[in-house]
Amino acid sequence: MGRGSNLAAIHRYLSATNQPVQIALAVFTRAASPAYALAKDLGISSCVVPAKEMPAFERQVLSLITDYRIELIALAGFMKQLSENFLSLVQIPVLNIHPALLPRYGGKGMYGMAVHEAVFAAGEELSGASIHRVDPLYDHGEILAQKTVDIRDCKSASEVAKAVLKAEHELYGPTICKVLLRL
Repeated sequence: MGRGSNLAAIHRYLSATNQPVQIALAVFTRAASPAYALAKDLGISSCVVPAKEMPAFERQVLSLITDYRIELIALAGFMKQLSENFLSLVQIPVLNIHPALLPRYGGKGMYGMAVHEAVFAAGEELSGASIHRVDPLYDHGEILAQKTVDIRDCKSASEVAKAVLKAEHELYGPTICKVLLRL
């Protein structure tokens, strides 16, 4: 499971459950991304908006939201780069997904494998994932879904990451649908 696996999982969930929800557009920051190629392979409408200058990126994304009549943004990856102003202007639900990381690990600014490495190094028995609404100031608004993962049998941080990613895949599609169907 690599880059784009959450997008693929959402796509699989929507296809398998015949939900009245569709992926309108997948936005990537670079065409060389494996996730971009995966989206193309899955037939998901995609575009590339370079994020070298965040204000320009944010303006383009706001325009895409209007042009495609997007009703929800499901983030994966670059949440910490989005400005408070963008999140205030967007006016639609913005969801993000995170692996669980207890504050005692000093998780501020931790992302990617660093989260799983910290949990594994600490000898934790449980990890997990949570989906939440994005708060413009803190990136940890209302929690919409959580899943705990037993990681006692994981022999490396990579195995922890794989187990947590599986939980993310199980959560993201159904949570997106619940939010959209309530709008």
